[in-house]
Amino acid sequence: MSQRNKVVASFAEAVRDIPDGATIGFGGFAMPGTPFNLIKALAEQGARNLTLVANTTGGAQQPRMPDIALLVENGQVRKVICAFTAATRASDVLPFTKYYEAGEVEAELVPQGTLAERMRAAGAGIPAFYTPTAVGTELAEGRETRVINGREYLLEYALPLDYAFVRARRADTFGNLRF
Repeated sequence: MSQRNKVVASFAEAVRDIPDGATIGFGGFAMPGTPFNLIKALAEQGARNLTLVANTTGGAQQPRMPDIALLVENGQVRKVICAFTAATRASDVLPFTKYYEAGEVEAELVPQGTLAERMRAAGAGIPAFYTPTAVGTELAEGRETRVINGREYLLEYALPLDYAFVRARRADTFGNLRF
C-alpha cells in the first residue's frame, strides 16, 4: 500500500482546489483556534457562493484578523450557518450584519450543541435526528417536531461539509494534527 502524503507546501496549495459552492466548516471560537492563514488563502483564491459553518460570523476582534468576515466582505459567501450572529458587546458592529441586512448573505442560526451534532451526524452517516433544543422558540417555527415519551423534539438534518479548516501546530504526512 502506498502512502499518500497530505502535507502541502503552502496555504494557497491547501485551498487551491476548493470550488465555487463548497460548504466549509471552520474551527475556533472568535480568535482562539481560528485558521487565519487558510481563510486568507481562500480569500486570495476567490471561490464564491460558499456556505460557511462556524461558531460565529467573525469580525469583532481588534485588530482585525482574517476570519470568515473577510470572506463575507469579499462577496464570496452565499450563506453562513452559525451559533452566534450577534456581537458580544453592543458597541461592536460585525461586518456580517451589514451584508445580511442588505440581503446579500443568508444566515441560519443553530444552537451550538445542535450545530456540532449536525456535523457529527453527517460524518457518521446519520441523515437526521431529534433534539429537544430549540423546541418552543423562533428557531422551531414551521419545522417538524415529534413527541417521544411525552417530550417534544425538533427534527434536525445532518450538515455535511466539503472541507473543514482547523488551526493546528503541526501535521504529519497522514494528516494527523497536533494542537
